[in-house]
Amino acid sequence: MSEYTVTGRWKTRDGWQAFEKQMEAENENVAVERTYADFGSKHGLKRPQIEIDEVAQ
Repeated sequence: MSEYTVTGRWKTRDGWQAFEKQMEAENENVAVERTYADFGSKHGLKRPQIEIDEVAQ
């Protein structure tokens, strides 16, 4: 598995908050899906409330 850095922003009550997450995954698509799942479970967000700008290895 490779290490990916996922950057983007997520919707808060006050606007948008930037984030950068380190994610271990098989490929970029899996890293994006795990990021959506992580924010959804921890913050109760839906996919439209999360914007992913870049996925880098």
